[in-house]
Amino acid sequence: MWEKYRDQVTFMVVYIREAHPEDGWVLNINRDSDIAYQDPNSNEERQEVAAACAINLKIRMPVVVDEVDDKIASAYGALPDRLYLVDGDGRINYQGEPGPGGFKPEELAEAIEALT
Repeated sequence: MWEKYRDQVTFMVVYIREAHPEDGWVLNINRDSDIAYQDPNSNEERQEVAAACAINLKIRMPVVVDEVDDKIASAYGALPDRLYLVDGDGRINYQGEPGPGGFKPEELAEAIEALT
């Protein structure tokens, strides 16, 4: 989707709180994949974990990082993940349901098509 629409829409990933930190809700699949991070306690630590995530997942679009105060995640109801389309006037044009069940890129693509 990023490749198809990147000339029409500015895409970014907003990295928020670590979903499955070692000192929280641990998933064995993460450990099996050598993904093991403590929940960051500083903005710098969160930036390091976000950078590792972007590299491991081969994310090619820009990644920005919510600070440890979680203001962005709280304002957007983004935990654990969520898709948004914000128009040129700053209005939310599409708000997906919370993930992972509500993470539906095809719905975002339809909203992009309708907007552009």
